[in-house]
This record gives sequence, C-alpha cells and structure tokens, in this order.
Amino acid sequence: MPSRLPPGQFETKAFPVLQSGRVIDSLNLQNYSLEIYGEVEKPMKLSFSELSAWPHSNVVADIHCVTTWSKFDTKWSGVLFTDVCKLVKPTSKAKFVVMECEEGHTTSLPLREMLKPNVMIADSYDGQTIEAKHGGPVRMLVPHLYFYKSVKWVRKLKFVEKDEPGYWEVRGYSNTANPWEEERYS
Repeated sequence: MPSRLPPGQFETKAFPVLQSGRVIDSLNLQNYSLEIYGEVEKPMKLSFSELSAWPHSNVVADIHCVTTWSKFDTKWSGVLFTDVCKLVKPTSKAKFVVMECEEGHTTSLPLREMLKPNVMIADSYDGQTIEAKHGGPVRMLVPHLYFYKSVKWVRKLKFVEKDEPGYWEVRGYSNTANPWEEERYS
C-alpha cells in the first residue's frame, strides 16, 4: 500500500497557521460575500447565508503544506466546485480559475484541476465555522495540491481564458504545486 505522506513531508497532529501578512479577522458571517464572474454564463455575488443555502458536501482529506507538514483526515464541509460550475456555467473560453482573496492575494489553477473530486469552497472545518486564523469564514480546499493553492479568505472566483499566476507563484513557488512530485518551487 502506498504511503499517504508525500516525499519530503512529515505528519503533524496540529493545524499550523501560516500566511503572508496578518490574520484577516474583519470578515464574518454577516459581512462576507463571494463573487463568481468572468467567463461564466451566470455571474453572481453571494452572501455567506446564500452560499450556505447551496447544496453542501463533506470531504475528509489529507492536506500538505509546502513548508513540509502534512495533516491527515481533515474534515471539511462546503460547496463542491463541480456543483458551483453547474450553477454558474463556465463558457468554452474558461480555462483557468483565479481565486482572489483579501489584501490582494491570489492564486490560479487550470479549470481541469478545480474540477477534481474534493475541491470545494469550504465554510466548515471539523464541524465548526472556519476560524479566521485558518482562512474563515470561507476558504478554498484543493487537497491534492500544496495547501497554498487552498487559499484563505477567498472573496472572488474569476474564470479566465489565460492563466494569471498568483501571489506565491510570482515569488518563485510552483504554479502546479503537486506534493507527490515535490513541486515546491518553479
């Protein structure tokens, strides 16, 4: 049976808190919104309560940080990205998704990566609303890639034709971020 631990990683029981800059604690369930726009037929802007009303799924996934820690069996709830696409209907021009966050942080992924199982807009971790220090009230979950692709404090999802490498990627981190290939840096 193959190991659940990618090369160069160590398992932790903790949930380390890492980000560039400060923890964004000004977002809450009342003032949060998520905008979905760009190359979609049905752009929309949702409040937290509207997002919470969408069909939710539960995901149990191992997560892997580029700084070498991995945490097994993390429990998330939210809206699967495949379900988001059914509602907003990406156009044929949509090839990438740019995830825009508080304070100008972004990352991007090919749409095909976002459509993989377990990718979600997460609004719950371990049965609770996601804490600000872990990117709440809403963050992305892209568990098959290094965790910097699971951006904290996500506010917009922009569907685009051409890739727009994000905050970490333009600073030398890998744009593909595959932990099994140790794609940490470009």
